[in-house]
Amino acid sequence: MTSDNKKNNIKKYLSFLISILLMFLFFYLAFKDVDFQSVFQILSQLSFSWVAVFLFAFFLSHFLRALRWKKMLDSTNPNTSILNLFGATMIGYGLNSIIPRLGELYRGFFAGKWENISRSAVLGTIIVERVIDILALGISVLISVLIYNGDLFSDIEWLKSTVVFGFATIFLVILILVLLVKFKQKFYSLIVNVVGKFSKKLATKIAYIFEMLIDGFASIKGTSNYIWVILYSILIMLNYGLSAELGFYVLNQQNSFDVNYSMAWIVMTISAFGIIIPTPGGAGTYHFIGISILVSLFAFTSEAASAYVILTHTISIFVFIISMFLFMGYINNKRAKMGLPEENFYSVIKGDKTE
Repeated sequence: MTSDNKKNNIKKYLSFLISILLMFLFFYLAFKDVDFQSVFQILSQLSFSWVAVFLFAFFLSHFLRALRWKKMLDSTNPNTSILNLFGATMIGYGLNSIIPRLGELYRGFFAGKWENISRSAVLGTIIVERVIDILALGISVLISVLIYNGDLFSDIEWLKSTVVFGFATIFLVILILVLLVKFKQKFYSLIVNVVGKFSKKLATKIAYIFEMLIDGFASIKGTSNYIWVILYSILIMLNYGLSAELGFYVLNQQNSFDVNYSMAWIVMTISAFGIIIPTPGGAGTYHFIGISILVSLFAFTSEAASAYVILTHTISIFVFIISMFLFMGYINNKRAKMGLPEENFYSVIKGDKTE
């Protein structure tokens, strides 16, 4: 094993260790004053009929993601299978539930292999998709500020600076995308050459990222595709808000608290920042932020808020992980019947002719 490989492995292990430590830290902060006997009592009163509705909305959100992804890949491969994209999406979220951010790579690897599309093109669309997601989240937070009965920026002190930083980052990324597309050769060469004077290895990585961004952004061609991508992004956020509201109905909390779509939208948009922080599946961070919002903004008890975040997060993680294996098995079985090779977590890493 070379020294570079050793360094990379150390970085990976250290990154994973930090994410685990963050998870336990936020779990402690979230639940240190919670009476778990009361929490379990609330959880025992869940409605299985509402669980079914919640699961439908949950899957719909990710099916809409697969439909949006298909539109982004239309110019690269107009005959992309929605089943393969949906399966790859669920595999990505399943892995993210265990190891933060790893699922984004494997989502692209599986889709690339199953659809015989260039890996850089697929990963490029995922990067662009994440830019769209962060922009959509930022706009959704601003909507929360408008519909909240009070001053949300004052009640959540860290929110305003986070939103400003997020929009600044998105603006910078969009600016880079525009410069890459319009002045590809000049801008690309300038950045890579300047960075190359300090580190050739870093310059190589930046060059590869730029290639993925160009491929990803260029794949969304035509006014119709742009409109569909925007429409699907809106539908995804609206459905996330619905899922957040349904979580309260699963626990029959609409009988004890003022539950409505506006309230659920605010909870969804703010607690989403807990998912962005790199812990496995947002564990700990989602719980801490979700409980804080429900208690401070909507007068929930710590136990009621804890029951809500535990329920919604646990269902999500279990469904993601189970779906990951079910989709992989089903799609591989279908491919085997067609005489195509089956893919696994090892085989999709290997390069192929589409690179």
